[in-house]
Amino acid sequence: MAVAAADPAARERRSAPRGRRVRGPGPRMRRADHFAGWAFVSPAVLLIGLFGLVPVVWSLLLSFQETDLTSPGTWTGAANYQKMVHDPVFWQAARQTLVYCVLFVPITMLLAIPIAVLLNQKVRGMTFYRMAVYVPLVTSTVATGVIFSWLLNPQFGLVNAALGKVGLPQQGFFQSTGEALPAVVGMTVWGWLGFAVIIYLSALQNVPRELMEAAALDGCGRVKAFWKVELPLLAPASSFLLVWLTINALQLFDEVYVTTKGGPLHASTVLVYYLYQQAFVDFDGGYAAAIGSALFVVILAVTMVQLWLSRRASHYEVN
Repeated sequence: MAVAAADPAARERRSAPRGRRVRGPGPRMRRADHFAGWAFVSPAVLLIGLFGLVPVVWSLLLSFQETDLTSPGTWTGAANYQKMVHDPVFWQAARQTLVYCVLFVPITMLLAIPIAVLLNQKVRGMTFYRMAVYVPLVTSTVATGVIFSWLLNPQFGLVNAALGKVGLPQQGFFQSTGEALPAVVGMTVWGWLGFAVIIYLSALQNVPRELMEAAALDGCGRVKAFWKVELPLLAPASSFLLVWLTINALQLFDEVYVTTKGGPLHASTVLVYYLYQQAFVDFDGGYAAAIGSALFVVILAVTMVQLWLSRRASHYEVN
């Protein structure tokens, strides 16, 4: 109604005498509006097409070739995809990418909810606390990797020093085949937790106060009101974070490159790092492009399934 009231054409049609027909904007004006709209968005469309779609198409074509990225390639058909099917390191990297996603995404979301609830309180110094939670996100991933490499160093790291003080055994962390991937999970959870907290905090601040007041009048305590009122209203934020964090988890690279280099013994090799090795270490550009194409299909499929499940799980009534 507010939009209609602010529309001059709508006011003119309402104020016109009965029997007099006021015409809306003609086809020429509508075409001019469409042209102006496309003129405004055309720079962004061109940039997305140039730096987004063109590399995707080029990578797809490379996946059917044998090339070292410096000389013209040779068309080999589906040979790179057949090689992928029989490559044990590729499947190991795929399994470890899946394990990383299964650990990273739920842990980040589960930790973010109670922290967001605490940061939603009105206490002195809350701006500082919110900034402190968000700082790891704006820290460079390279800097994060360097920091954690020092903290988790088996010889002189602060974490092992603290474990020794309380009588616990020393850990290998990034240098252990069994601990390298969990250490990467812990590091990236620390880095991305602030983003999830900010999303949940924004969702909590948009919960209508009337609902919380009605819950209090019905006898709901603070904890029960959170479970019955606030938590269900966090579903859109949870859906967004589920998709966003999963996409980022499937594309994990920087932290692995800085800390473990995929080791030891490929224990922390994930798909994007394995793609990097094939392309820029072994110079097998065609095989790397095939891995990238397969990863693109997986990310697209996972995203579509998550969005479909989110729409089915969320029901909202708009008045």
